[in-house]
Amino acid sequence: MGDSSSQPGASAQNSPRIIFVGVHQESLGPFRFLLEADESVVGLVTLKPEFAANISGAVDLGAVARAAGIPVLEVRNVNDEESVAWIEGFQPDLVLVIGWTQLLKERLLRIPKIACLGFHASLLPKYRGRAPINWALINGEAKTGNSMIVLEPDADEGDIVAQREIPIGFEDDCRTLYEKVAHTEVEMLAEVLPHICNGHLPRTRQDASVATIMPKRRPEDGLIDWGKDARRLYDWVRALTHPYPGAFTWLDGRKLFVWRARPKEPGHASADIPPGTIILGERGYPAVKAGNGWLELGRVQFEGEVEMDAADAAGRYLTQGRRLGNAPREHAE
Repeated sequence: MGDSSSQPGASAQNSPRIIFVGVHQESLGPFRFLLEADESVVGLVTLKPEFAANISGAVDLGAVARAAGIPVLEVRNVNDEESVAWIEGFQPDLVLVIGWTQLLKERLLRIPKIACLGFHASLLPKYRGRAPINWALINGEAKTGNSMIVLEPDADEGDIVAQREIPIGFEDDCRTLYEKVAHTEVEMLAEVLPHICNGHLPRTRQDASVATIMPKRRPEDGLIDWGKDARRLYDWVRALTHPYPGAFTWLDGRKLFVWRARPKEPGHASADIPPGTIILGERGYPAVKAGNGWLELGRVQFEGEVEMDAADAAGRYLTQGRRLGNAPREHAE
């Protein structure tokens, strides 16, 4: 891997002029850090509310920026002509892209004097692509990470500027891991910005030979397969819980979301109990037979209804002997 410690064209400066691009909750901590550190944030680009509403975990960065007197541009696509011209008008030294789903095209990438920098929530070059935190949990990884990179036209392939490893605890879910990711982003910004002020941008090329690329996830991909082991189902649920669309199953033709659960040892297991069958545990919580072991449900929600504690649901519809499973024929793809 090749290393470089200087950025061509970068000269010593007090504080780089920064355009911030973000919409996901991951971006909130870093954005507030820049404001509290009195960095020269000259503008914010975020999604228009009607488009942000379709993003899991979207936050209103615009309100934070306006309260700080920072100009805000709400867009449909950051690569639109209006967006590019608006950003160009600020003559930024850096464009920081954090918690954003759209790839920046080449014209936009060429605007800042130093670089467009972004973060990818994995130990690049592993887990390039979509939903790296969700995939790391689904795959039962013991650790993940976060990488600050120079943005290039091809996704997640730019030079690494800084990197942090993040352990995945048993109690972690996608929300808590993204909180850890945001914390490491603040750490890396605090580490790298002084170098940039001194005219240096540390960067290391990625080793593409060990890269892995993860596919996009859709809400309908959250269907629970009760034939899998209980620990894998636990990873599935915690990877897809709030603020994501959720893991789900079906009961009597109705979609049932499982927002929280815990794996249980196969103490109740019996070879003649089919996967998806409900029993009631000692604490009154329903447990569902998995391929190996049981998954004790903690928080559930029928589609279109309020979320509730699974022990309360056990007294209403998650009763002994009922079976959860696939969609009825009219809902199947």
